[in-house]
Amino acid sequence: MSFLLRVVLPDKPGSLGAVATALGNAGADILGVDVVERAHGHAVDDLAVELPAGRPPDVLITAAESVPGVEVESVRPHSGKLETHRELELIEEITGDPARGLQLLADGVPRIFRAGWALVAERDGTRSYRLAESAAAPETRAGDLPWLPLRRAIVVDPDAHWVPDPWSALDTELAAAPFGPGPRALVVGRPGGPAFRPSELARLTHLAGIVTTVLGSQ
Repeated sequence: MSFLLRVVLPDKPGSLGAVATALGNAGADILGVDVVERAHGHAVDDLAVELPAGRPPDVLITAAESVPGVEVESVRPHSGKLETHRELELIEEITGDPARGLQLLADGVPRIFRAGWALVAERDGTRSYRLAESAAAPETRAGDLPWLPLRRAIVVDPDAHWVPDPWSALDTELAAAPFGPGPRALVVGRPGGPAFRPSELARLTHLAGIVTTVLGSQ
């Protein structure tokens, strides 16, 4: 079975190699590595790993954290290898079919950010509604989203930013980026975590901005 392992490790030569060796000794095969963030002397990497049948994912945590200075942030089931830098592919797809641009965006964002779902929401007065949503988006009315419009991408905290209960179910981590000049946002949900990192918020902002330009006033 394959898992996605997010690790925080010292940003110095040999750290990732030591983690790879420890995972290998635990019987795991590394399928791919994606650099999530580099800052303040540490690195955050996503590792796609495969374990033999019957081995619990806890062995991944034990193995990785046996390396000094390494912390496992999350372990999630994962299907297939990591597919990094897919923003350009999605932008090209939207450029080629702008009439379906919003739907293509909602469908493509979860793959890029390894999230569960995404949607584009717009606020109109005291109510909000969806313009597009991915297949796994919670089936609920958005209601009012009083934190729209946004000036920058944010981690949406349900204790501070009202959202429908199903959005935050299953310990879902939420992020949102401004989408266009009006009170619209691209919202992404990641059930079970991990939390969205500043580098991921920056990527989300960049993607939303480019797609806004491509789609114009749609």
